[in-house]
Amino acid sequence: MLFLAPEARGQGLGRQLLEFGIQTFGVSQLGMNEQNPQARGFYEQMGFAVCGRTETDGMGNPFPIRRMERRG
Repeated sequence: MLFLAPEARGQGLGRQLLEFGIQTFGVSQLGMNEQNPQARGFYEQMGFAVCGRTETDGMGNPFPIRRMERRG
């Protein structure tokens, strides 16, 4: 998961951070809060697609998480 302050959006920072994670750590899967459609669009633009879903977050809270996987 990647979090940016609202005022930092649209400046390319999310893209830079995610590309760093992909290149440095081989990130190929991630979790995204289902209640954040902007995040889904961002990750899809970055080549990720939904591959699963959980009803709760990693702490067991009732926040559905979409699992996403990098295509290609």
